[in-house]
Amino acid sequence: MTGFLAVVGATGTGKTALSLDLASALRDAGRPAEIVNADAMQFYRGMDIGTAKLPVAERRGIPHHLFDVLDVTEEASVAWYQPTARAVIDGLLARGVTPILVGGSGLYVSSVIHDFRFPPRDRLVRERLEHDLERDGIVALVERLRQADPATAERVDVANARRVIRALEVHELAERGHGAALPERPTPWRPVEVVGVSTPREELVSRLDRRVEAMWASGLVDETAALLEQGLERGVTAARAIGYAQAAAQLRSELTEPEAIAETQRLTRRYARRQVSWFKRYPDITWVEGGSAEADEFVGRTRP
Repeated sequence: MTGFLAVVGATGTGKTALSLDLASALRDAGRPAEIVNADAMQFYRGMDIGTAKLPVAERRGIPHHLFDVLDVTEEASVAWYQPTARAVIDGLLARGVTPILVGGSGLYVSSVIHDFRFPPRDRLVRERLEHDLERDGIVALVERLRQADPATAERVDVANARRVIRALEVHELAERGHGAALPERPTPWRPVEVVGVSTPREELVSRLDRRVEAMWASGLVDETAALLEQGLERGVTAARAIGYAQAAAQLRSELTEPEAIAETQRLTRRYARRQVSWFKRYPDITWVEGGSAEADEFVGRTRP
């Protein structure tokens, strides 16, 4: 294999288990494989329970890359991640190791596997949009984006002011002649086989709701309290993580525990829907149901 594998899909579908099975099968066949993280929140040290981060003891001795590489006060961005992940992948390929890119953060995955180029930034445009946000509010900016670029508005998290501002900035710069960030027909950066992991909708909803309840039972609130002492609320990216934001609100007595859990469940379900929509747009992807005989067959076909 001269390229690499990518295991993608919504949260809770079984990506981690499949990636471990793939890496183990390749290793047993004499072809070492290592895992490269593409989950934005698993970059952060100390964010373990709320991100369902696999403990080191459960990684089957398979090296994992780009986990626990940022403090919660540091910003995770696609512009940082793309060259970092690609350097890891190239390094593994040079050593004869098969990289397995694993995660559900669609923009991060796309930035690695596709010929993805970033549109430029314009500080003055951004400052003007930030001023508009303060003056008019997020609802007005979202409506502006829907009028200007309906397709992008469908993909962007309209509850995330930073993403809305960036989308408007990119649109304005594109009108001046700059290209889009991701081509309509993306081409691979390196040879890659992409497998999408799915779960029937009703089963996934139930699984995600149970997972959130288990996070609270496992100590997410205590984990959040420790991260707040490390500056979680100053983090541009980490502070918005689903679950942690709600646990922090519970610690501030802004939400009761049942309210925090319910809000986290709602947001997690919404995020999963967005992930499914993102990866369904990939032109060349093999879909398997997590934990199924179909997934086992895919593992078997992947052996050299």
